[in-house]
Amino acid sequence: QVQLVESGGGLVQAGGSLRLSCAASGRTFSSYAMGWFHRAPGKEREFVAAINWSGGLTYYADSVKGRFTISRDNAKNTVYLQMNSLKPEDTAVYYCTTGFRIDEIRSGRCDYWGQGTQVTVSS
Repeated sequence: QVQLVESGGGLVQAGGSLRLSCAASGRTFSSYAMGWFHRAPGKEREFVAAINWSGGLTYYADSVKGRFTISRDNAKNTVYLQMNSLKPEDTAVYYCTTGFRIDEIRSGRCDYWGQGTQVTVSS
């Protein structure tokens, strides 16, 4: 059974940084693309970032380009989201996800999801 467990969320002031982690188990981690989505209060879940199986290709939502960085460590079965220059509008629950291809993740065609971790950015 595939499990994705997020950690690293919390409360931070605007302009601050957080690093989210997602530990995966139950499948050959290095064979799959990984990604992050978020759901802000009262809104739909939205794509944030994705990374292919090797880490050599990444995609970002326009709203986070230049501020967020997705990376992975296949030896640790973990994907990361480094979030810098955080803004109050980044406040959301952040979900880790996985899929066969990076373009499928970007379009939301993911096969497993984590439970989410709350990120709150105060102004």
